[in-house]
Amino acid sequence: MTSTDAAPAAIAPAPPVLAEVVRSGFTEGHHRGSLVLLAADGSVERTLGDPGAPVFPRSSNKPMQAAAILRAGLELSGERLALAAASHSGEPFHLDLVRKMLAEHGLSPDDLQTPPDLPLDPVAAEAYLAAGNVRERITMNCSGKHAAMLAVCVRNGWDTASYLDPAHPLQQLVGQVVAEAAGEPVAAVGTDGCGAPLMAIGLTGLARAFRSFVLAEPGSAECRVADAMRAHPEYVAGTRRPDTWLMSEVPGTLSKMGAEAVQAVALADGRALAFKIDDGATRALGPVLARALELLGVDAPVVARIGRSPLLGGAAEVGEIRAVF
Repeated sequence: MTSTDAAPAAIAPAPPVLAEVVRSGFTEGHHRGSLVLLAADGSVERTLGDPGAPVFPRSSNKPMQAAAILRAGLELSGERLALAAASHSGEPFHLDLVRKMLAEHGLSPDDLQTPPDLPLDPVAAEAYLAAGNVRERITMNCSGKHAAMLAVCVRNGWDTASYLDPAHPLQQLVGQVVAEAAGEPVAAVGTDGCGAPLMAIGLTGLARAFRSFVLAEPGSAECRVADAMRAHPEYVAGTRRPDTWLMSEVPGTLSKMGAEAVQAVALADGRALAFKIDDGATRALGPVLARALELLGVDAPVVARIGRSPLLGGAAEVGEIRAVF
């Protein structure tokens, strides 16, 4: 190689396989990713892949966004606060409460800047369409968070038209809360699927953030968000969602998934986990989450329920997606 030849670029190793797709006894695919488990004292217990590399946590950032809304002065509690941290399923009780939250602050669904969408839950979406409805802003799964963001803008006299601008006072505060909770600076700012600013952190930082919420001082914004989510998990997700099942059946657990196959969980004693499936395949979330919970020592029937991910051939079960770590 001459002095003018460029050195070959280093090729980053592929993330490890976290789950495999097995059909009729034949492995037809793999899902790779990174994962971190934290012990109760906050130390790193196990890692796979590169959990220090920044990712967009997507909706797993919602507890931090809700805490920022409280810090900004909006009085929310109970189901309303849970819905502010939600990726709701679009079931009727979700939409009813979003409408109430907006009306309480002189707002309407027309003020939402979420993209029009169908309910996230397939059963709810079928019922919604069968009733003759079309995609609406309020039906998008982030409408509860957006309603709370708009409400705090009204409360503080902030501009509501620009509430999704990264330079808006609310979004600046969200960035501060995310960085504080994660214990690391925000690595990048992007735009989430709902249009809100999205802060990138590492998976280890995401697990630390969830741990900080379950261990937060009583009365703090972080504790209030965690308490509301755990008391009303059906408003955080829906009646047919793993986050709801886990928070309902394992006392003290805080759980929130995000798009592109991100998941974060903290147990009551401070044990925590976070992972991301590299290809964004949400079908691998359940098996990987169940295995991670087992490694953290969670022994509850709901773990097997979350981990079950059958594959069908015709109408018959012919395989499964299963964790391999």
